[in-house]
Amino acid sequence: MRLQKYLSRAGAASRRQAEHLIEGGRVQVNGEVVTVLGSRVDPERDQVALDGRPVELLAPRFIVLHKPPGVLTTERDMRGRRTVYDVLPEDMVGLRYVGRLDLPTEGLLILTNDGDLASRLLHPSAEVEREYEATVKGVVSAETLKRLTTGVDLEDGPARALRAATLERLERSSRISLVLTEGRNREVRRMLRAVGHEVLALLRIRFGSLELGGLGRGEWRELTEDEVLALRVCARGPAE
Repeated sequence: MRLQKYLSRAGAASRRQAEHLIEGGRVQVNGEVVTVLGSRVDPERDQVALDGRPVELLAPRFIVLHKPPGVLTTERDMRGRRTVYDVLPEDMVGLRYVGRLDLPTEGLLILTNDGDLASRLLHPSAEVEREYEATVKGVVSAETLKRLTTGVDLEDGPARALRAATLERLERSSRISLVLTEGRNREVRRMLRAVGHEVLALLRIRFGSLELGGLGRGEWRELTEDEVLALRVCARGPAE
């Protein structure tokens, strides 16, 4: 196994981060510093360390969490606010979240120690779908839905939804469904603001093949083998 893949699979870093760690002389194999990318290791025989601390391959673990609103998707917060790791049991601190949900957004969040799969799920080339339900101010017109799928200009470039549909129309608000294949910072909120609708509530109900289902706020569960396999298929992308 290539060394950078080993580090990623162990959850020590993403594949790209692992390459920088290796080139920076921070990785040792059997006590010797290795700086050559593509160096191979035998997980059953070789001892890998990062900054002198052993890095071991753990049994792959995958969970899905219904992140509550008001909880940060980060490892720790300097201001002492609650994070997803405060919601989860202590033995899940080493799991890596797959993409972020901003502070007020709730819904499906995958966490895993398989850094390689996490990186591939997030890579733009995989075009993994994210489905959201948004409650917004005002009545969303058919023209606005078309604008969302055609594309709107944001400060960091054009953005568009793969699909957009109205789920419910109320007197002063609407509930809509949006499917995107990107995970830019606050992208859904910024797209809806660009078409004149402030987001009142935002829920992610699907990531790739995985659905939130009836999981309540703050609840989590382990993924089944079939669900993990389906995510691996999603991570291959449309070109593979």
